[in-house]
Amino acid sequence: MQYTVKLFAEITIKSKPVRQRLVRMLRDNLRTLLKAIDPEVQIDRQWDHIGITSAADAATQARIVDLLGRTPGISHFQCVHEFPLYLPQAEGDDSPPAVDWDGLYQATRALYGQLLAGKTFRVSCRRLGNHSFQSGDIERYIGGGLNQHCATGGVKLKHPDITVPVEIRHDRFFVIEQDYPGLGGFPLASQDAVLSLISGGFDSTVSTYLAMKRGLLTHFCFFNLGGDAHEIAVKEIAVYLWMKYGASHRVKFISVPFADVVREIQEKVHHSQMGVILKRMMLRAASDLARQLEIQALVTGEAVAQVSSQTLPNLAVISQASDMLVLRPLAMMDKPDIVDYARRIGTEVFAKNIPEYCGVISQKPTTRAKPERIAREEAFFDFAVLQQAIAASVSTNIDEIAQSGHEACEVPVLHEIPAGAIVLDIRHPDEEERKPLAIAGASVQCLPFYQLHKRHTELDKQQQYLLYCERGVMSQLQAQFLRGQGFAQACVYKPG
Repeated sequence: MQYTVKLFAEITIKSKPVRQRLVRMLRDNLRTLLKAIDPEVQIDRQWDHIGITSAADAATQARIVDLLGRTPGISHFQCVHEFPLYLPQAEGDDSPPAVDWDGLYQATRALYGQLLAGKTFRVSCRRLGNHSFQSGDIERYIGGGLNQHCATGGVKLKHPDITVPVEIRHDRFFVIEQDYPGLGGFPLASQDAVLSLISGGFDSTVSTYLAMKRGLLTHFCFFNLGGDAHEIAVKEIAVYLWMKYGASHRVKFISVPFADVVREIQEKVHHSQMGVILKRMMLRAASDLARQLEIQALVTGEAVAQVSSQTLPNLAVISQASDMLVLRPLAMMDKPDIVDYARRIGTEVFAKNIPEYCGVISQKPTTRAKPERIAREEAFFDFAVLQQAIAASVSTNIDEIAQSGHEACEVPVLHEIPAGAIVLDIRHPDEEERKPLAIAGASVQCLPFYQLHKRHTELDKQQQYLLYCERGVMSQLQAQFLRGQGFAQACVYKPG
């Protein structure tokens, strides 16, 4: 199967050197991602598109389509069938090549003939190169043949039921079988690196995604206010975002233990100023960690006036805690739009199960923080506590997160299913629907990992559960969680 990848519109208007660099980076990103699916895949970079050829089976083709649809830098992509434009010439024949008009019509009819029965249609031809004919000539010839031989509902140039797209590039003819929408944005890592503050809620997951989509190499920074369960849940979200939208590049997940910082704020700071000061402490810590990674900007999920700490006066005072650039992709977005965005990118189901830990520490919070008042309150704060939190932070490569240093226990990995054991398929429902897990002679239950923290009490602690996910990352984390809750027999299931 062949695919034509069309570039994001903002790439096409760049200067020639910049455009070449961006297209090259997109090609390299696609090569990294696609080779993991089909080692024999061929990727060809052209000036206005990227060509992909794969001879793999239908299941692999479906995975390729899924991957292309969520890779930053792609406007849209097409499944195409390629044919010669001209009739073959005898060796030594120097006459101008003759267009294979009938061959072009037959190739188009083979793909669209049955679809056009009773439907109005038009043929649309896009042409690149110098030819002795016009695009309209192609459209009229193929359209006339289809209309004559396929029992169509007739040709309709405006608003037809079906548009039959074909393309000519120099001496090759392409029939476009299907057009798929792309993600847009710039190729990942074509822009500089940022450190995104992620709490696991709707806002921070969407802002992190938008940074990745814009081509920023996005690392994750998590401030742990809720213990191991909170950290595991947020790591799962970070892994999901990375695997779905950013797996072409390795990034880091940084966990900062912030419980002592919160305690210090609660003991030393007036309750009305707690929310603003907590955000300032997070900004200071994130800035310090970003500098250690030579990162020059932070990303937050703050939206103007969504909560008390995000009024304009408060955001201004929070921003003064660091001289680092702070990007706020959601600044002007409404909450329902943010939730809708989370639903589209697949993080809504995570966010609904993440409690808002930072919302519990402030009563009657100020909405118009004054720099002088904040300075007085922070004078009571022991900044050694903040430095200790920064020093105790743990940085883990996102692809190695299952082996990170916070692991509470070693979880056995089983390749066979013991008698009486139950396999818990903890994958995202989209994955489970696309590739159901069927194991002969074994009991399989579906329980998405983002629900496990709330629903684990429904499980039998005396039962042996084997947790399954495609790559083994989520299953490792969730098996650790279950063991910590008294499920001594919880294991990871890895077929084969």
